[in-house]
Amino acid sequence: MHTHALTTALTLYRSGTLSLTQAAHRAGCSEREMVRTLSRHGIAVRESFVSHATLKNQSARAD
Repeated sequence: MHTHALTTALTLYRSGTLSLTQAAHRAGCSEREMVRTLSRHGIAVRESFVSHATLKNQSARAD
């Protein structure tokens, strides 16, 4: 990730200008990497990316 692009993406995400997907794209990383970066910088993730990723990785079970 380029430092300027990442800084811009973090700032715009924090202000609500960009979505998680848009910020990740601007920073040149995946959404998963963006979530980790936001966390490292103390920025709360607004979207339910974590729950979507969790659901995506769980297998469906029929009881």
